[in-house]
Amino acid sequence: MNPVCEKLNIKYPIIQGGMGNVSNAELASAISNAGGLGTIGVGTMTPDEVEKLIIATKGMTDRPFAVNVPLTVASDVKDILKLLIKHEVKVVSLSAGNPAPYIPKLKEHGITVITVIASVYHAKKAETAGSDLLVAEGYEAAGLNSSYETTTMVLLPQVSRSVSIPVIAAGGIADGSGLAAAFALGAQGVQMGTRFIATKEAPFHEFYKSALLDADDTKTMIVGRSVGKIRRIYDTPYAQKLIQLEKSGVTPEEFLKHTTEDRHILGAVKGDLENGFINSGQVAGTITDIPTVKELLKTMMKDAKETVSLLNKRLI
Repeated sequence: MNPVCEKLNIKYPIIQGGMGNVSNAELASAISNAGGLGTIGVGTMTPDEVEKLIIATKGMTDRPFAVNVPLTVASDVKDILKLLIKHEVKVVSLSAGNPAPYIPKLKEHGITVITVIASVYHAKKAETAGSDLLVAEGYEAAGLNSSYETTTMVLLPQVSRSVSIPVIAAGGIADGSGLAAAFALGAQGVQMGTRFIATKEAPFHEFYKSALLDADDTKTMIVGRSVGKIRRIYDTPYAQKLIQLEKSGVTPEEFLKHTTEDRHILGAVKGDLENGFINSGQVAGTITDIPTVKELLKTMMKDAKETVSLLNKRLI
């Protein structure tokens, strides 16, 4: 049996990335119900908001789901982790910070811990700290990114060779061929964010979904390099405003005011692309339809197997 599926008690080795303050019970539960691992991301939510989201998700699925906690971003990490234990969340994903102080307590309560990393060094540190699984996230991914700017195709095989625990690939994956490629490079599962936006169950604004369908290979961009806050977003009018701010010499503090989660919600949920931004991975250019989550996962697994079969023929 696939070790990621076995560890997480899921049917398919496909998990949802944490989506910060635009996380919702509808999409996460749909992914879990379809055989993957749905994820809700706490972003900068208050503990009360997180608790309501956990309860809502549990009310929509009896399958395992994960909660992603970005350690240097979350409003109150200790209180949020207490909530995860209280509500017997099965899987916790830790990102954007040092997971070592939190892993022992989570595992003491039988929680499976996933750590998101972007370098071999941090992969080894996370394994030593007790992580059960790793997500190796490449620079192609949406949202906040590592300053290392290492791509998935380069990062994944190096991480896979450096640790003994299962590795999940993230960044640039949206279909069965991407799933097969990730496995060829040493992954035993994949994590997707952008692709799940373009599904029927995802309660995001139609402008967001149509933007992904219209995307080509050049429609995402990096903002925040000048202030050390790298983020990959979709090229929208507001994204261009952010670029102009950087060219004018904006301070890190001022830049953060223009990239708050409120601005993200304006774009992703309310469809206001003049005053808010939408996260998007480079993989947006490959998205051509909006299936149900169940259809997406089944198609990915089928296409991955067909890709492997085709490669066997080509390699002979």
